[in-house]
Amino acid sequence: MADLPQGQRAQRQQGDFTHFGGDAALYDSSKPAYPEDLITRIVAAMPGRDILNVGCGTGIEARQFQAAGCTVLGVDPDAPMAEFARGTGVPVEVSTFETWPTADRRFDAVVSGTAWHWIDPVAGVDKAAQVLRPGGLLAPFHHAQHTPPELADAVGGSLPAWTSRAADAYRRVAPHSPFDVDGRRRSSAELYQPLFDEIAGRIRQSNRFSEPEQWRYGWERTYSRDEWLELLPTYGAIAKLPSEKLAEALETVRTVIDRMGGSFSLPYTTVAVVAVRTDTG
Repeated sequence: MADLPQGQRAQRQQGDFTHFGGDAALYDSSKPAYPEDLITRIVAAMPGRDILNVGCGTGIEARQFQAAGCTVLGVDPDAPMAEFARGTGVPVEVSTFETWPTADRRFDAVVSGTAWHWIDPVAGVDKAAQVLRPGGLLAPFHHAQHTPPELADAVGGSLPAWTSRAADAYRRVAPHSPFDVDGRRRSSAELYQPLFDEIAGRIRQSNRFSEPEQWRYGWERTYSRDEWLELLPTYGAIAKLPSEKLAEALETVRTVIDRMGGSFSLPYTTVAVVAVRTDTG
């Protein structure tokens, strides 16, 4: 996949980073945590316990690593999310990762939970190598949710004019986002694997890391109608809907879930792309 155009990189470095509607508390309570087996495996592979959490958001994965005995510093460009994370005990510096001042700090791992697709694919790997100690771990990981087709269609089908424009705009800003904003691409292999392969490819091309591995964890979560209606507006493209359009989309989704019995089981695959810094530069 191609690099982000220079203009889009500048937009991300200078623009509005409140991508999720500004409701950090709702985001934090609605988004799922990461498999504990993944957290344990990353910690076991680290040479020490100092972690840099890139795109930490409200601190969901940061708190999991803290609970596993790690010291975590977050970096995120969204100031309201960073403020929320600080309130939960996660120190966060507000910045894009690409422009974040390292101040010669070094870490045993650089992790990123469902956020690496916002990072410049070349500059991000280079920056990670810069801040990692030799033997340190680069481990971006993503939730890949396999949304039932009827729910994907509920948003896209009810608002065809908006969906086309918003989906195109969202992909221009985050072309490798793993969220299926328009319901047209439902195969998990087609939708997510190119993202993981690109991350691995960029790490490989840097010649600063070991051969990347992909660690996979499958799991499921059951959502009630109300839980899903709370989660849906936390996705970037949908959060940007005008209030009346958002209400229309949510009402359509509400009706669909009621027809499904008021709840549904959502399969997830969480995939980490993991490599060890091997150079000593």
